[in-house]
Amino acid sequence: MPEILKWSESIPICGEYDVIVCGGGIAGVSAALSAARCGKKVLIIEKTVTLGGLATMGLINMWVPLCNGRGRQIIKGLAEELLRLSIAHGYDTLPEEWRLGEPEQPTDRRYVTYYSIGIFELELLKLLKDAGVTVLYDALVSVPVMKGQHCEGIIIDGKSGRHFYRAKMVVDATGDADVLLRAGVPTEDGYDYFTYIAEGIDIEHCRKAVEKNDVRYAYVRYSGGSSTLYGEGHPEGMPRFKGASMEMENDFLQKNQLLLYDKIRDMPRSERDIHYLPGMAQLRTSRHLIGDKPLTDDMLYRHEETSIGAVCDFDNRDSLYEVPYGALVCRGFDNLITCGRCASAEGWAWDVLRVIPPAVLTGQAAGTAAARAIDSTVPIYDLPVGPLQQALAATGVIIHFDDAWVPGTGTSERASVEGHI
Repeated sequence: MPEILKWSESIPICGEYDVIVCGGGIAGVSAALSAARCGKKVLIIEKTVTLGGLATMGLINMWVPLCNGRGRQIIKGLAEELLRLSIAHGYDTLPEEWRLGEPEQPTDRRYVTYYSIGIFELELLKLLKDAGVTVLYDALVSVPVMKGQHCEGIIIDGKSGRHFYRAKMVVDATGDADVLLRAGVPTEDGYDYFTYIAEGIDIEHCRKAVEKNDVRYAYVRYSGGSSTLYGEGHPEGMPRFKGASMEMENDFLQKNQLLLYDKIRDMPRSERDIHYLPGMAQLRTSRHLIGDKPLTDDMLYRHEETSIGAVCDFDNRDSLYEVPYGALVCRGFDNLITCGRCASAEGWAWDVLRVIPPAVLTGQAAGTAAARAIDSTVPIYDLPVGPLQQALAATGVIIHFDDAWVPGTGTSERASVEGHI
């Protein structure tokens, strides 16, 4: 056991908010925006100096499908609003069939696009500021201050030292369930494969960009580890990377970075460059909430009474799920809710839930639920789901999929024709 240092300190109280969102990734942005649109005073705390998380600084800039692979849009609401925002002033790869919305005729082209990372980061900041959200960059969420199972607020570490912010509701959008873990909420570790993507340019692709008159062709992806989501390509004998810890993240990052260096160092030095290493570990399934009702594999094609939205599977055509509200909350913790990668899910359903469109959906639901729980003065786990469903549906969210969209036996198929991230 390590030695233990004990000390006490006085920490200034720097503000009070209705909703504090911990983590400025795509799910956190969605939660903060939704709570602000419900009229709440919102603070979002981000440990880096830009918004978007894996969807931007993590270089995972693929808006995976919002549709079922047959021309039917499944994920709507804020997820579609942010997709359109991501390509409003930057390049896109949106199929023509989806350029004006859901196509009139069935198609196997999926509603998916790449987008400009830097431009989208700026779009997200403007979106939140225009909505009245207070954005706090370069601030590390350190300690949730708990009174029993109630979170009084959040201590942060920043350039000016430690500060405390009071909150009525707290959303854990850290991606690693850091706040939940430190608050004593039950969590579960996951395992990640060895994979790492950096972004650069080379002469060949620059020529192609000029030829096509399209800047996106100039970009090149360079990899360290290159495992797939299914573990194909994971180095033999290398353990998977478990949970979320300082030691594990350093091991993951440094092994990947050194492997990337070995791959690129002997390439002609004037013909290629790496201009962006990911600003965070590209871990997908590090830790999640053990919630009141997790999303599980056996919920495929099953209606959920407490659904906060229908989602499709980015890698399997036709697959449909409904996300239960219980995937975001844990009974007993009256003002803590989560979203995105740390929502409660098991098996492949965790992968289904963690990617951009469902992360936006769960963020939208978490922010809306936090605002409604404040108004209703009820514990967030006891929030009446019916009015929440109505509020989400008013933004276009499909709460329950149509049974007519469920395929016949044996017709579902793997459909990652665009690739997956």
